[in-house]
Amino acid sequence: MQAAYQLMADEPSTPRHKRKVTADMDAQKEASTSSSPRGYPSNANSHPPSSSTSSVHTSGGSSATRHSSNMSGMQSPSTPTKKNLFTYSSPSRSRGASGRSGSGTPRVVDFFGSDSQAGSRPTSALGGAGPTGGLFGGMTKSVISGSESLDSPRHRAYSLSPVKPESQRILLSPKKPPRTLSKVPFKVLDAPELADDFYLNLVDWSSKNVLGVGLGKCVYLWSAETSSVTQLCDLDKTEDSVTGINWSGKGNHIAVGTNKGLVQIWDAEKQKLVRTMTGHTQRVGSLAWNDYILTSGSRDRSIFHRDVRVPEHHIKELKGHRQEVCGLKWNVDNNQLASGGNDNRLLVWDGLMETPLHRFTEHTAAVKAIAWSPHQQGILASGGGTVDKKIRFWNTTTGTLLNEVDTGSQVCNLVWSKTSNELVSTHGYSGGAVQNQIQVWKYPSMQQIATLTGHTMRVLYLSMSPNGATIVTGAGDETLRFWDLNTPNKLQLDKRKESTALSPFSKLR
Repeated sequence: MQAAYQLMADEPSTPRHKRKVTADMDAQKEASTSSSPRGYPSNANSHPPSSSTSSVHTSGGSSATRHSSNMSGMQSPSTPTKKNLFTYSSPSRSRGASGRSGSGTPRVVDFFGSDSQAGSRPTSALGGAGPTGGLFGGMTKSVISGSESLDSPRHRAYSLSPVKPESQRILLSPKKPPRTLSKVPFKVLDAPELADDFYLNLVDWSSKNVLGVGLGKCVYLWSAETSSVTQLCDLDKTEDSVTGINWSGKGNHIAVGTNKGLVQIWDAEKQKLVRTMTGHTQRVGSLAWNDYILTSGSRDRSIFHRDVRVPEHHIKELKGHRQEVCGLKWNVDNNQLASGGNDNRLLVWDGLMETPLHRFTEHTAAVKAIAWSPHQQGILASGGGTVDKKIRFWNTTTGTLLNEVDTGSQVCNLVWSKTSNELVSTHGYSGGAVQNQIQVWKYPSMQQIATLTGHTMRVLYLSMSPNGATIVTGAGDETLRFWDLNTPNKLQLDKRKESTALSPFSKLR
């Protein structure tokens, strides 16, 4: 229906002068250009019936009457071209009851976004207006992918900062405290008669937190929990000396290599000699366990595999080095053995095979320092002696050299951290100002995290505690020094892994 309203002007109106003002509605603009209202014929000569009178009260208290008349022969009132500032017809509300766009009369939304018809409006997740109701009756954006609604004062459209809210939260988040690594050992033990020999391996830490040390003709056990010291064996009666020691995986037995080429197995708890094995003709400086297989390397250039379960312990003899074998390390996961010798060669053996899987000849000095990465499968680190001074990384799966780093000094030992992707190296002779140092490296960038000094002679021995938080170093200055790496405890790390594995949402991304 078309209706004409008379609005009160600024000056008082007189009864004799009445002017008709059309309503400022967007709906009439559409009605004036379209066909007749629904329910009446579209013939130009036909018009809708007149409407009843209604009164509009003015501010002065006087009333004006609005009369309907026959509009025959008269032109329909036109809508002013100037729109009301606070009147907006929402596109989503201009749909009729049938849901078709453009059908029916558009519904006008007022200043506060109230609907002309009663009904409930959906609200957003933030408690504001729904997708079709805004501050000025406009259509607001719904919360999509966690973004703020346009009605929210936290929306990025109203931000005065060029930095996104996500970036602001990152910048304002608490800063992770920097890692502090003490450069002073927290414990120092005297180790009299600790040999200053590059080719020997006289310090090893068991999985039961017991440190074994070979001093002259004796082997001593130091308990990290009780700090008690126990003498395990004394080779004085046989006029022999200790040249190498290595703990079994379970930590119950320890293998001892002697200067005469013997290999002894001792029960650490009962402090009893279990058996003595022969075969080498010269000193045994390197030992390595792989479950029930004990591998020994000697100055006689041979490597023996022994099965400690059977009386006939000798299984295989490997001939690959031309000089003394000074480094042996098993990779239990891949069942691969790495051996280093004084002939500057690094060999990788597959299981109990008698032929090397890989022969690496890039080193230019003796290879004693060998370490398998516990974090990446098939990654092997090796260090060269005085002439070489380099740490090299190998991929034993493809047999390729990955990287090499010049340390500037003799590389005596290598060990990987058990809780973080870091490498610890000990050094000896050096042409630079720093000598006899311990280096902590970040892998694979090989950035130096810390340099630990304190030993006055070559740091020939290195081992790590079972939880991975502490390392012990030994040198020809006859001291054992304990260093705190300030890394996560392995037990805590294992508990986190267990809790993550038990969580039903651990694998959801």
